[in-house]
Amino acid sequence: MFDVQFITHFTDTITYLDSVRIALEGGCRWIQLRMKGATDAETEPVAREALRLCRDAGATFIIDDRVELVKRLGADGVHLGLLDMPVAEARRYLGEDFIIGGTANTFDNIRLHYEGGASYIGCGPFRFTTTKEKLAPTLGLEGYRRLITQMREASIDLPIVGIGGVTAEDIPDLKAVGLSGIALSGSVLRAADPVAEMRRIMQLTRQ
Repeated sequence: MFDVQFITHFTDTITYLDSVRIALEGGCRWIQLRMKGATDAETEPVAREALRLCRDAGATFIIDDRVELVKRLGADGVHLGLLDMPVAEARRYLGEDFIIGGTANTFDNIRLHYEGGASYIGCGPFRFTTTKEKLAPTLGLEGYRRLITQMREASIDLPIVGIGGVTAEDIPDLKAVGLSGIALSGSVLRAADPVAEMRRIMQLTRQ
């Protein structure tokens, strides 16, 4: 199974909730609400509506960074960046029933998240992306290959999701290198028909 995670974003004409609707209509069943720079008060009403949309669609709903909000709303889990709450601390706070993802760029990052009780790793960036500031060094296919080998040697068995500048055309190579899935945002929202592009991506992951 090769999973697709959609990370919310916005454009001049698309709101965060619009992006959730686009992804769900296109068949994606894993949504991460990412609203960097927004306050908790701004994020919560969007999160509540996004959660409702995901429940109606039978989709998994993850919130970026905001561990307390995840617990309060009963979302499915949280995704934590390297500068957010440590995975181990989030696991103690949330317990075992929540999904916790951790961002990684190096094997040391992966091992730290694994030991902290992460459910999956968001690993990247694959290539340069404009949707994230303060970008870590890009990994490319060789970087993923190296990290997956190191994980195997260390007996670390966690799903690895490629993130950062991923497009539909990258899917065959990223599947072949051994990733468990991909996370994307901009390549969908910048498409002439975002819903159709989401559908195309979902179809490609099943081939």
